[in-house]
Amino acid sequence: MDKKTLRKILVGKPSLRRLIRSTIIIYGCLLVFAFGWSDRIIFRPHPASYQDSPEIIKIDSGSGQTVSAQYLVNAEADYTVLYNHGNAVDLGDMREFMEQYRSNGFSVFSYDYRGYGTTPGRPTTGNACRDAETVLKYLVEQQGIPLDRIIVHGRSVGGGLALYLAHKHDVAGVIVESSFVTAFRVVTRVPLAPFDKLRNITRIGEVNCPVLVIHGRNDTTIPFWHGERLFRKATEPKMSCWLDGTHSYMSVEDEIAYWKAISSFVESLRSNVARVADTRMSSSGLRVRPEWH
Repeated sequence: MDKKTLRKILVGKPSLRRLIRSTIIIYGCLLVFAFGWSDRIIFRPHPASYQDSPEIIKIDSGSGQTVSAQYLVNAEADYTVLYNHGNAVDLGDMREFMEQYRSNGFSVFSYDYRGYGTTPGRPTTGNACRDAETVLKYLVEQQGIPLDRIIVHGRSVGGGLALYLAHKHDVAGVIVESSFVTAFRVVTRVPLAPFDKLRNITRIGEVNCPVLVIHGRNDTTIPFWHGERLFRKATEPKMSCWLDGTHSYMSVEDEIAYWKAISSFVESLRSNVARVADTRMSSSGLRVRPEWH
């Protein structure tokens, strides 16, 4: 059998109908793959880098499972940062960064999504969002921290969880670092599916708190244009911090700019609280404290 005959049997005679049918089949397969397997690409946990110890908090998720978390308290801090980490690290990997956060004047709380560290379960977008809700509820109800004293910070995939929380709750502010407009568009760039996961580009325009967007200009994992578009879509008040680094690397200069931007962002939050207090004092003629709720 010659090559021409074999090709005719396998491929068939080229036609517009065949091209359209093949395109529909390929597109359908892509949608099935995106719906069923995307969480395995979004979340990539590795074996736990730490073991449970007295400093690892176990939070009941209400579904028979517990979420592993760590809370580094700074007694002089005005705000607590709820940190949502990236897709390939856990609490053990994050300890040094959390210490940096505390040394820069904050209390910081972080946790492991299901399937990460010593948190049991399967990592999915839905499960991660539920875990984020669990730990925010713990901070408010068990630690007694008002929502408007909590800053949610998310890096990479954690940016989607930070915006998920900020979209649902009146937190003090949200920091979105090296994150994406939507999960699928990290790969496709343009919208190709009628559904997507972690639609940051929608939520960032609807949050009711100040926003800080941080992104590296040379990020090849989640390209810089994602950060630019998120910042453009965010409503005022908002700030940006554009670094020269990549997704996983910051120079000494970048690191200085990074912490300076976070410090400036928090100062703007304090200024906003002061303006609210001054407005209340002016309208009532009395000196009052801001109301936390």
